[in-house]
Amino acid sequence: MMRRSLLPTLVRGLTLWALCLSFSLPVTAQTAPRVKFVTNLGEFVVEVYPDKAPKTVDNFLQYVRDKHYDGTVFHRVISNFMVQGGGYDTRYRERPTRPPVTHEGREALAKGGARNTIGTLAMARTNDPNSATAQFFINVRDNNFLDPVTIPDGDPVARFEYGGRTYENVPRANLLNAAQLFGYTVFGAVVSGMDVVERIKATPTGAGGPFPTDVPRTQVVIQSATLVK
Repeated sequence: MMRRSLLPTLVRGLTLWALCLSFSLPVTAQTAPRVKFVTNLGEFVVEVYPDKAPKTVDNFLQYVRDKHYDGTVFHRVISNFMVQGGGYDTRYRERPTRPPVTHEGREALAKGGARNTIGTLAMARTNDPNSATAQFFINVRDNNFLDPVTIPDGDPVARFEYGGRTYENVPRANLLNAAQLFGYTVFGAVVSGMDVVERIKATPTGAGGPFPTDVPRTQVVIQSATLVK
């Protein structure tokens, strides 16, 4: 009896499997949206991850489409920490914003999202975890203390360690709602032009506008932010 070769069948099977996989995989580096920032110090490109922090990414991209960032400055630059912008124009007038976006830090980490490491993009906010609007920052060093804290299972939580202290039998709601445990939502990263970000972080700073410190003495202006992918 003639044996039928399994190779064509195997190839067809693998092709079909790959095709199905392509429709089931989350957003990858090849499909993630990218935004190009043009500044007076050069250009850099960020990639954002809607599969990890969808509300945060939608919020950010809408500000990009609305040209909100065009003509704003990096108003807070700390060379061993981060560079922050997206909220004030060159006269230090705060741009109007939409309502805040829901904090997604823990959800993003649970989906395998990035932490606050060098080159990552995160939302700036006040002490209220759900207060982020348009301002963002780029980490210029690993800032692990900004990461959202994952709450262990159980209610009460039998054992919880934070800030060098150990807590026992803590009601779960107390930990879930503790503002200092929310951290900051990372939703993207710089994929090109990190040398420009390094240039921004090296800018001499001082007082400027309503801010007493950390303002670039020579303004770093975002001339345009454009969705390029």
